[in-house]
Amino acid sequence: MQLLEDLLKIMRTYSQDLDEKIVEKAYLFAKEKHAGQKRVSGEEYYTHPVEVAMILADMRMDTTTIIVAIMHDTLEDTSATYEEVTELFSKEVADLINGVSKLTKIESQTFEGKQAENFRKLLLAMSEDIRVLLVKLADRLHNMRTLFHFKDRPDKTFRIARETLDIYAPLAERIGIHQIKEELADLSFNYINPEARESITKRLSFLRKEGNDIIEKIIIGLEVIMKDSGIEATVTGREKTRYSIWKKMQRKNVTFEQLSDIMAFRVVVENIEECYHALGVVHSKYPTVPGRFKDFISTPKPNGYRSIHTTIIGPESQRIEVQIRTKEMHREADLGVAAHWAYKDGKKKVDKRDLKNYRWLRELLDILEQEQRPEDFLENTKLELFQEQVFVFSPKGDLIELPQGATPVDFAYAVHSDVGDKCVGGKVNGRIAPLNTKLVNGDQVEIITSKSQNPSPAWERFVVTGKARSHIKRYIRQQQRSEYIALGQVMLKKVFQKEEYDFTEKSVAGVVKQLRVDEVDDIYANIGAGHFSARDVFKAIFPSHRAEVVKAPSGDIKDYAMARRSDSDKPIPIKGLIPGMAVHFARCCHALPGDRIVGIVTTGKGVTIHTIDCETLETFADTPERWIDVSWGDGPDTPESHVGRLEITFMNTPGGLGNVSTVIGKSGGNIVNLKITNRSLDFWDILLDVYVKDTKHLSNIIAALRATAEITSVDRAKGR
Repeated sequence: MQLLEDLLKIMRTYSQDLDEKIVEKAYLFAKEKHAGQKRVSGEEYYTHPVEVAMILADMRMDTTTIIVAIMHDTLEDTSATYEEVTELFSKEVADLINGVSKLTKIESQTFEGKQAENFRKLLLAMSEDIRVLLVKLADRLHNMRTLFHFKDRPDKTFRIARETLDIYAPLAERIGIHQIKEELADLSFNYINPEARESITKRLSFLRKEGNDIIEKIIIGLEVIMKDSGIEATVTGREKTRYSIWKKMQRKNVTFEQLSDIMAFRVVVENIEECYHALGVVHSKYPTVPGRFKDFISTPKPNGYRSIHTTIIGPESQRIEVQIRTKEMHREADLGVAAHWAYKDGKKKVDKRDLKNYRWLRELLDILEQEQRPEDFLENTKLELFQEQVFVFSPKGDLIELPQGATPVDFAYAVHSDVGDKCVGGKVNGRIAPLNTKLVNGDQVEIITSKSQNPSPAWERFVVTGKARSHIKRYIRQQQRSEYIALGQVMLKKVFQKEEYDFTEKSVAGVVKQLRVDEVDDIYANIGAGHFSARDVFKAIFPSHRAEVVKAPSGDIKDYAMARRSDSDKPIPIKGLIPGMAVHFARCCHALPGDRIVGIVTTGKGVTIHTIDCETLETFADTPERWIDVSWGDGPDTPESHVGRLEITFMNTPGGLGNVSTVIGKSGGNIVNLKITNRSLDFWDILLDVYVKDTKHLSNIIAALRATAEITSVDRAKGR
């Protein structure tokens, strides 16, 4: 009972109306249900949830949260039932415990899948009540404090530490619980990179000896100048954690000796006016470091954090960070959202509406709805959580937090999913900017939308937020599947026609179970993607049919391709194509409108378009079923420009390369890539990729280049 008494002793310090009987009831319930269970350390299992409750009691949490912590493993690891907990305590308590519990029955067999499914459930539960996350964080913190008992299982300790650093430490930071975030990260660092942590520990010890209590000197100095200015302040100082030091070394690519601000000091005053007064006093006494001032009081962080940060040159020329805040700000900086549930003067300070206004949580839930694969969901939530932030403004002045490297597309999705999907352009600080522009702190961003716009697959290359990436991937999957279905159906029909069978959906539906798919469209999609052969599906439908194997005639592959184009079948109509989806263009020949083309079914890519004379086609001579008749469409979705590749040799004279680009520009072309293949004193050989409309446009550019004096030869590149 000593653990219970220790817990109640802490709770009595802040709760004047503490119901000790309900806490004791929860303690006895957990002890009974966990009877016979042991931790790896050999301790009785029930001691763990009580220690978790103590962590939350130190944060001054309400009684409901404390009893949930005491019983948080009972529904998952004991015979206790939801109905039993509801009857003995309350539905609120049972719901919270259920939210904290892991998902025990999941389909995925991979660790990443299990991890993602557990995180899904945690997100859903904490969206209803943030106390679920508070208990989960305290649970993880105590597990990390005792992880050393698994020292003979380095694989297990590394996995748990990695998960803690990737998910739980960022979550603690997002809800503003700085003290838990720092301890979780530092404990994880001990298992992920113990050598680096030990090295930093030794260097810090050496600095302490060399510095002769430099921290104490700085504290005294700050206290003196505050007192002389009539400001009542409490000054504290500390070294930054080993993990935060290591992270800064990695981010700035510097050595330990090159770091200047490994110490942080806090000046805690009575009110906001004194915060700015104290700032003026500090700046008047010590030289400041330019570019290292941040005012999170006038512009708080999205997690509610408020403070003034400045970096000064202190005693002995040490760079030190000084944080100035009020007592209330200091409390909220340590407890974050937990401060909303903590006791203050014997009363709870709770506003559930505030707790549901965390944009990052809404965006994580949005990712949850978009993602289909657990591993994709987990990866995108890590992207959303674990990045440094930039703060930008909407045209109305709303502050939006984004990860570093975020672009106008990320901003658009942060505003609303529909805004992101329909984004066609953006203005940064009033000027039109490319959609891949990296935003910086203080930018004002305006998004231009169009009802006819859809997400572009190209966006996936530069967006950094999980929400943007999940929406783009979802659209790609939808478009890709529809393209694959249409393509696969046409390919299967061609085999039916060739073998003189009538094509019916009913006949295809008959092999759905045999091919281990859910529906007929899955068969078409697999054929279109190249995972199933259309002929193999035909054989599955008509197993007794013996088809004569058709091979390409020996000799010129071009004759075979032309014969395929001259038969009675019409070219496959492929409209609304998206580059990189069901149809893409081979880079070996760079087909252009006006070229005669052929499609080759490629596994995982759908149809690859080649020019009819492409040398690569010879490798497909023995698989005629993979050849598809295609032609250029002229619909509204036909791209306005295509890449044509040129081989150019020109004289190495001043302005020679400039003349090449000038001629191309005047002819309406746009250079998108250039590669120097040979360079000598007299001549340069280059490969040039140019955006053109069609073969005629490219021919005009070639003619103009050939008429230029410095150019000795120019031809369309083939097979490079």
